[in-house]
Amino acid sequence: MSDLASRPGVIPYVDNHDGPRRLLTVEIRPFGTLARIYVPFVSIDGRQYVVSWGALMFEVPADRNVHVSAHLSTNYGDGVSASPYASIVLAPHHGPVRLDTQFTSTGGSMFPVG
Repeated sequence: MSDLASRPGVIPYVDNHDGPRRLLTVEIRPFGTLARIYVPFVSIDGRQYVVSWGALMFEVPADRNVHVSAHLSTNYGDGVSASPYASIVLAPHHGPVRLDTQFTSTGGSMFPVG
């Protein structure tokens, strides 16, 4: 286990990677009534996590590209439906990064902040 993964609240990178790692914070902001009927998901390099609204911390590789995406899902109403997603590819870098993720009734966006 890396130093980052041993910190409280950090979701460890579970795929095979022996190189350096960095801290990724993903902020998922609810929009209107979405928080009551949707569940947020975050994917790191294709591995999907059911998460909560707010700020989440992940350990990710620092020496290669990392694909990060988020979407919302619900079984409210007539069957299961998913919202439009938000997605970004992070370039290699050794410093921590923070992403702001926002959803509206028509789409989503994910962008670095700070």
